[in-house]
Amino acid sequence: MKRILKVPYLDQSVRYPTGCESVSSVMLLQYLGYPVTVDSFIENYLDKKDFEQRPDGLYGADPNQYFCGSPYDPDSFGCYAPVICRALEKAAGDRYTVKNETGTPIAILLEKYINQGMPVVFWASINMLPPITGPCWKLFDSGKIFTWISNEHCMLLVGYDDTGYYFNDPYENHGLIHYPKALTEERHAAQYQMAVGLCARI
Repeated sequence: MKRILKVPYLDQSVRYPTGCESVSSVMLLQYLGYPVTVDSFIENYLDKKDFEQRPDGLYGADPNQYFCGSPYDPDSFGCYAPVICRALEKAAGDRYTVKNETGTPIAILLEKYINQGMPVVFWASINMLPPITGPCWKLFDSGKIFTWISNEHCMLLVGYDDTGYYFNDPYENHGLIHYPKALTEERHAAQYQMAVGLCARI
């Protein structure tokens, strides 16, 4: 069986080098008819916090609370599902309920969303590369050490077939791309199985 949703494609590489989460979210919003741009999403909906170099080390945000840095900065990092949930709630909360689907098996995401005509914001890795232990920083609120998992990447899950999954992948103008099942599931698990879905309010 094969199913692919036709979703407007946006490329992150020219203007948003670390903005994959925002670009994927805007593809979803545009698919649903919202006249939002990536710039307006970043400026109006995305919670962001810059890093600070202090005498005792580098301090930064928890990516579950803020985008770490700026999506316009190639040396920044990214954010996790709760941040995108809040941003999408601001952008689309009047018509849709935003659900943090972290930990939900991909098969359930397909049934709950793709088969109902709804794409899913989905975390895996750039070009499905292996995860790498990344930089560390101290969290602003607690001082605890946080370690980033490098090669983190966000795409829009738009379909599937018997061998794998289809994504609108904003990285380097990849466009609609197919990744094998087992590899996708492995890379998705390495990024905590994070995903975000929207359900229409009744």
